[in-house]
Amino acid sequence: MKLSVNEFRQWQHKSITLLGMSGVGKTRLSNILRQSDWFHFSGDYRIGSRYLDEPILDNIKQQAMQIPFLRNLLRNDSIYFTNNLSVDNLQPVSSFLGKLGNPELGGLPLQEFKRRQALHHDAEIASMRDVPDFISKAQSIYGYRHFINDAGGSVCELDDPSVMELLARHTLVIYIKASEQDEAELIRRAEDDPKPLYYREAFLEEQLSNYLQEHDLTYVAMIDPDDFVRWIFPKLFYSRIPRYDAIAKEYGYTITTRELWQVESESDFLSLIETAMQRQK
Repeated sequence: MKLSVNEFRQWQHKSITLLGMSGVGKTRLSNILRQSDWFHFSGDYRIGSRYLDEPILDNIKQQAMQIPFLRNLLRNDSIYFTNNLSVDNLQPVSSFLGKLGNPELGGLPLQEFKRRQALHHDAEIASMRDVPDFISKAQSIYGYRHFINDAGGSVCELDDPSVMELLARHTLVIYIKASEQDEAELIRRAEDDPKPLYYREAFLEEQLSNYLQEHDLTYVAMIDPDDFVRWIFPKLFYSRIPRYDAIAKEYGYTITTRELWQVESESDFLSLIETAMQRQK
């Protein structure tokens, strides 16, 4: 969706999609806007609560069945598990996605890792296709005036043009581009705390081959899962930048993390969007 500044100001029920790597400030901004009559739609929360809920619980049950005490309780329906997911606690999704590598270090075999990656890919597409319905629900059921779509960091990896076309029809797309300083900080955080990530299959296969060759390893089961995430994250990060740039150029507008850190209120954010619009004329 492309708008003039005047059209944006007159838009009574604003609907915005935030794009960018995890950690650039999408959720922080969404929390600020929630205080000013904005409905916060979290793509990652929708993935975990709706589309991966059963696979997440199945994974937990498989782990529990390996413990004799819990196994007996599960088999006779004495206990059950529930997915205690929240917008601020997406750990169940991360734990399901997992990391590739040595099972003794918590890693997953390649086939199982790819299966979970594919499930996440399909779930992310489905969650983004839910956005138009939630825009309507936000107003008709919950009475919110505006809508913010806090999209996952891997939306640019979906390779499904229909998703971005749908989002662009119903929302104003804003890409939050990390400054050089913030790029370094995001990479440092990933090195300090390596987390499960989504990878396009072609990217994963290429980088996995490079990693095995570079580290003189024969099998995936020999990989240290955390070391692989630390090694691949910068490559993933920089591979996503041109994808985000292309989306913003075709469908929306770009702001920077430096600009976003200055936003403390709804009015600050709306003013920043107008600046981005004028800059991109």
